[in-house]
Amino acid sequence: MTLVRCMDVSRTFGHGEQAVVAVHGCTCEVEPGARIAITGSSGSGKSTLLHLLAGLETPTGGVVDWPELTDRARDIAVVFQGPSLLPALTVAENAALAAILTGTSEAEADERAAAALTTVGIASLANQLADTLSGGQAQRTAIARALALRPRLLLADEPTGQLDTETGSHVLDALLAAADETGAALVVTTHDPAVASRFEDRWQMNDGRLVAPAREGVS
Repeated sequence: MTLVRCMDVSRTFGHGEQAVVAVHGCTCEVEPGARIAITGSSGSGKSTLLHLLAGLETPTGGVVDWPELTDRARDIAVVFQGPSLLPALTVAENAALAAILTGTSEAEADERAAAALTTVGIASLANQLADTLSGGQAQRTAIARALALRPRLLLADEPTGQLDTETGSHVLDALLAAADETGAALVVTTHDPAVASRFEDRWQMNDGRLVAPAREGVS
């Protein structure tokens, strides 16, 4: 069973002499329950690969398909490096928003959001406005927003990249715990070896090319 599969996928930005190939001929797949860290330096193509897995980017070569995901808007959730919350809404309203926008009733979305906020450890902040949050609290809210979709595939692009080490560790704890609780497959991009060490499967991007995925022990 495969949630998403890339087959000889490439992604080029621009045209002619200005063209930049961000991903070259990538073949990989993500199975249910996977815990994958995509590592690489800045500009290596790891975020572009994540966006291809999410369907946010269209490949310029090869094929991406989602054989087990019939409703990608609900089945796939993405946590970005910046939380992108709506400042005038409360934490609970932000957490429920994506579910509401994809067709979940407001009552159910609120219930899911409350459960997700509990999972990531910030239920006590439910009525606080988003623009009053710390960086770590805001990122946890973004994770809760993703979880309220009840996704089968959870993708996170440098989720600790803008946080200090301690806060980033707490956010990563919350992300892993949330994926464990919901059973979602989890794929994160990171340049931080400490973050990557928390994942059993580690893929490395190097100049747009995916090094053969390898399974290692979790530290």
